[in-house]
Amino acid sequence: MFEVKLVTTEEDRNRAFSLRKEVFVKEQGVPLSLELDEHDETAVHFIVNDGDQTIAAARLREIEPKIGKVERVCVLSHYRGKRLGALIMDTVEQHATALDFKNLKLNAQSYAVPFYEKLNYTVTSPEFMDAGIPHRAMEKVL
Repeated sequence: MFEVKLVTTEEDRNRAFSLRKEVFVKEQGVPLSLELDEHDETAVHFIVNDGDQTIAAARLREIEPKIGKVERVCVLSHYRGKRLGALIMDTVEQHATALDFKNLKLNAQSYAVPFYEKLNYTVTSPEFMDAGIPHRAMEKVL
């Protein structure tokens, strides 16, 4: 059974960044300059490990009072389909609720919209391009 860990150390932050580089930069071709950004310093990060390997990650930040934005949700390719995305999203939502956030926003890659809809997120925008990848804005009331 996998467990989501709230990142509290520099080592764990670097593990999250390494996974994001693997998934977004190497696998999807997102430029590194777009993947790691100024929000990484202040965001709350989450990871899932399998032994010494980080296999899932996400981050959460407050974008307006009581409104959070979920970003950089990723799962290592050969761990997909094991409900790790839902597991990490559940933990992110619990953390957001503990911070008294009223709703969460995210920009989902278009192929992932059905995944987020199953978690009760609603599409709030037409499709748009971000880092050369089609996305849709989504939102959920907590």
